[in-house]
Amino acid sequence: MPTLSGVLSVARKDRAIAGAVKNLGEETLHITAPDEVRPWLVGALSAHVPLLVVTASGREAEDLTAELTAMMGDKVMYYPSWETLPHERLSPGVDIIGQQAKVLHHLDSLDVVVTAARGLAQPLVNEVTGRDPVTVTVGEDYPFEELIDSLVFRSYSRVDLVAARGEFAVRGGIIDIFPTTANNPVRVEFWGDEVTEITTFAVADQRTYSDGQLKKVELYPARALPITDEIKKRAEALARTYGGNQALAQILGKVAEGISADGMETLIPVLTDSPLVTIVDKLPEGAHVLLVDPERIRTRVGDLKATDTEFLEAGWELAAMGGDGPVDHKDLDLEPSSYRSLESLEVTAREHEIPLWTLTPPGMMASDDAETLPLSFGDLVRPRGDEKKISQLMEQLLAHTLAGGAAVYISPQKANCARFGDKLHERGIAHVQGTEGMKPKAGAVTIYQAFSHNGVVFVPQDSETPLVVVTETDVTGNRVGDIAGAKRRKAKKRNRVDPLALTAGDYVVHETHGIGRFVKMTEREVRTGDDTSRREYIVLEYAPSRRGGPPDQLYVPMDSLDLLSKYVGGEKPTVSKMGGADWKKTKKKARSAVKEIAAELVDLYAKRRAAPGHAFAPDSPWQAEMEDNFPYVETEDQMLAIDAVKHDMEQPVPMDRVIIGDVGYGKTEVAVRAAFKAVQDGKQVAVLVPTTLLAQQHEATFRERMDGFGITIRQLSRFTPDKQAREIIKGLVDGSVDIVIGTHRLLQTGVQWKDLGLVIVDEEQRFGVEHKEHIKALRAHVDVLTMSATPIPRTLEMSMSGIREMTTILTPPQDRRPVLTYVGAQEDKQVAAAIRRELLRDGQVFYVHNRVKSIEERARQLRELVPEARIVVAHGQMSEEQLEKTVQGFWDREFDVLVCTTIVETGLDIANANTLIVENAHHMGLSQLHQLRGRVGRSRERAYAYFLYPKGQVLTETSYERLTTIAQNNDMGAGMAVAMKDLEMRGAGNVLGAEQSGHIAGVGFDLYVRLVEEAVEAFRALADGKPLDATDQQSAEIRVDLPVDSHIPDDYIASERLRLEIYRKLAASRTEEDLRGVMEEMSDRYGPLPEPVLRLLSVTRLRHLARRAGIVDIALQGTRVKLHPLELPDSKQVRLKRLYPGSSYRPAAKAVQVKVPKSGAGRVNDKELRDTELVQWVADVIAALCDEEEIDVTGAHSGKDNKKKKVISVGGGRSSKK
Repeated sequence: MPTLSGVLSVARKDRAIAGAVKNLGEETLHITAPDEVRPWLVGALSAHVPLLVVTASGREAEDLTAELTAMMGDKVMYYPSWETLPHERLSPGVDIIGQQAKVLHHLDSLDVVVTAARGLAQPLVNEVTGRDPVTVTVGEDYPFEELIDSLVFRSYSRVDLVAARGEFAVRGGIIDIFPTTANNPVRVEFWGDEVTEITTFAVADQRTYSDGQLKKVELYPARALPITDEIKKRAEALARTYGGNQALAQILGKVAEGISADGMETLIPVLTDSPLVTIVDKLPEGAHVLLVDPERIRTRVGDLKATDTEFLEAGWELAAMGGDGPVDHKDLDLEPSSYRSLESLEVTAREHEIPLWTLTPPGMMASDDAETLPLSFGDLVRPRGDEKKISQLMEQLLAHTLAGGAAVYISPQKANCARFGDKLHERGIAHVQGTEGMKPKAGAVTIYQAFSHNGVVFVPQDSETPLVVVTETDVTGNRVGDIAGAKRRKAKKRNRVDPLALTAGDYVVHETHGIGRFVKMTEREVRTGDDTSRREYIVLEYAPSRRGGPPDQLYVPMDSLDLLSKYVGGEKPTVSKMGGADWKKTKKKARSAVKEIAAELVDLYAKRRAAPGHAFAPDSPWQAEMEDNFPYVETEDQMLAIDAVKHDMEQPVPMDRVIIGDVGYGKTEVAVRAAFKAVQDGKQVAVLVPTTLLAQQHEATFRERMDGFGITIRQLSRFTPDKQAREIIKGLVDGSVDIVIGTHRLLQTGVQWKDLGLVIVDEEQRFGVEHKEHIKALRAHVDVLTMSATPIPRTLEMSMSGIREMTTILTPPQDRRPVLTYVGAQEDKQVAAAIRRELLRDGQVFYVHNRVKSIEERARQLRELVPEARIVVAHGQMSEEQLEKTVQGFWDREFDVLVCTTIVETGLDIANANTLIVENAHHMGLSQLHQLRGRVGRSRERAYAYFLYPKGQVLTETSYERLTTIAQNNDMGAGMAVAMKDLEMRGAGNVLGAEQSGHIAGVGFDLYVRLVEEAVEAFRALADGKPLDATDQQSAEIRVDLPVDSHIPDDYIASERLRLEIYRKLAASRTEEDLRGVMEEMSDRYGPLPEPVLRLLSVTRLRHLARRAGIVDIALQGTRVKLHPLELPDSKQVRLKRLYPGSSYRPAAKAVQVKVPKSGAGRVNDKELRDTELVQWVADVIAALCDEEEIDVTGAHSGKDNKKKKVISVGGGRSSKK
């Protein structure tokens, strides 16, 4: 039951609301009532008739839906509007189309549908084949192929790895689908045609959730018009007629082939006979329409129509990278898809005899007195954080409950509910914890954990005393988020899915043979004696060994994939010669250069190990309460990062951790929690940020999150007046300031601390070397947490080599959408249209003009272009006060457009700014473009980024590459991709200073980092006082050449990229535990493991054993197995002869050859051993000769370490340890 349904049932009896209910059925009625009554009034009316409630903006509609859901549950739905304009060559988001289809499908059973003005004015096709969902239910039959066909028909795209809504993947009897209306994808498992299981899974590592079982799933379409044969025919005919118009021909050509094209929605009127109607036409009988603030809706709809027309006229000379105009043609009638005016909607309502009511706040007269119904309600004290008023409210509640009245307190946060309960207890006010659907108790305050914005006082008809409703916003003034029922998943360590995507021609580094070119993946049959077995290989091409000859080819077996990495480093590298001396030289040089770096790093590491840090205490109860107040749901990665940081803080060694997360992925929250934990232990915290703006913003965030815990937070930057700065510095010395947030001013000499415990560095990539040195000096004793968004490898510096711990946050917050990116020449009309489209949804615009000289002039031109916009200028040369005021004003939504220099690049977090326009983008670096783009798209709205260059400008190759990279990598979390591309484009010179760049280009970035890791490991072992292991300088390639049919069959994992990923994980595994993880992942993602894969696992276990025993070559030669290198002392040679008669040992070659027994009783015509039996026998031989623990290669006995009990060796004699 919905949490607040009991409260709503009391509110329905309110005298004023009952008066409104009596008027149901009236054709028009104008109600005036305070804003806070809105959800309760709608909830009361919907008990009698279905309602369509229209608000002016999408944000209000979403808020109202959330409040109604707390009262009415799933009887309420939000009908979203397309975020694109009707004549634009862009398709609306799949989630919006899915949600619209869902609302239309359930329309008859809903009590309330909430939509914004845009959703009301947006026409929709009356009847669409494929708009109804496909419903898949566990235990029922659904023909497998038919399901795939119906997904394709509903415009789901088939991929090999599901990552975004509207995608599906097929593997054997499993279909992964990301429904357009769901937050997580689902895995549907079939047995024949019967659906046996439906589970939700995580996109990040493709593993199912343990609590994710579902009974059924509804799959709604991903496009507004699924393509039927009828539509294909029409498109073909139209394509012939309008072939001259390139934009049209492109779209129609695709549709004729049954492929959904971007922007095909614009052509809906000519592709279908079904008329275009509005949501009003679809309402069930007896429904009422309620317009909230009708005048705002009227202007909103008017503006929408105007902008759409303007869009058509602007001719959009250049949309995304390649001249697409809007779709329009004088002979094509596309008018039906334009927005409807409010007048025409009123006519529609009258035709269908649907009553049209309006609702405004009191004092807004929308019609004459005769048709107006004013509703009045009792007064409520709203403290909004004012201590004096909070006391008044408490007195009001005390008097009210003592008189036998009922009161209600609502907050979405558990901790807040508990805290308010304590406050009531202190004042002696009776209170009870409300449960779902419970009615408020007389003579007490009932506390509900639910979502509601504002409180009201109701006067029910049947009771003497009113019902007082108070919300968290009324008391604290904080805006609450709707997280009352949100599910928080426990963080658990997961393997990321990172398919090594190789395309023919890519450069690959092989550790032993050097840099080669990837040709293909292939299968070969290996013949050994009479036996053949199938294996998969990767084919690499190397420089020809003879001059003028063909290139040499190397077949790399899948089990040595861990020796390969993709080459990232310079421009085009030269391909090595196989087994050539050059590669050895290059690698040797790199290795010795690496030793120097490693020594410095290890020196620092040893200092930190020796330095006594402070071990923080475990979390306090306050910590839990503060964390509960987080108004969003943490992502899994965020939880992992938080846990890792806390774990580091609780160790006696100083923490040094880097957190890398794309822009806006919630790094700040990690910092807030770490800082709070430090302060709980009586330590001080310094937060270092690169810009003054960011300091202000962080200060606001920290204050809001730590409100009510008595923590002193100060900001120290250029903006701080001298007097205040002196006080703050004094406060740091005497310990009265707990947290200080500042720019590098904090690093100046003369800043002394009483007890500094934690330093947090944000946007690390912006600090210079000398600042970093300062921080480094602190590092030896203090815990340091650094955060960075674009890991341009300078920042990755050495976290890769394990000196600093690194955590990446890869999952975007829910509801986050990628930013639509345009790159093109600058066009005034286009700029004006882009600004207007943002103003339409009450948004704000960043306009980046990077020259202070001409910035005022540019702002003046923009004012002429878009006179209705409030435009303001900000740049770093303004006086402190002025800059602060300007940005604060933009933050408070007093201005619409901020024309600024790249000062916004770092960390400005304004959720309402969702369009970014950058002039002269061709002059900027990649990470800068990425950072700038990260300033928008931080809320649920779809964001737009326009990177413009002057018209007629010829771009250099690098600029062009940069701009294409940024245009292509616009999916969520593109930071890493952008960073790697940047590394390729610039060469790796400035990663680690000039002297290292040559070595990186020589051996490739991955291998370079691996070399550093090896060197660091060695030095670290020295520093920790362990003996140095000089043998394992190079991870040897272990060859296992036995007649074993071990591979991953195509019909188990069809996609090459995903097969490679699993092969790579197996090759990189070192312990039984690693293998367990890979097995679990395989059976979860691809179903039960087939025989060849089980054999592959047994070979992998044999390789683990061989690695421990130091053997690199295991091969079958005739009837013998050769093991090399093995040094056997005399006692072992005796053992060899006794256990395995007929075997030989060659001391010079360090090789042992053991005769392979036959299977069965060993008669002449018995078959040779092969497959798993053979692998097990070889493992036993190695264990017996090298004094290793025996293992079971099938993993059947596997506990932690998979050791086997005594086993009879096939060669005779009982294997016994000497």
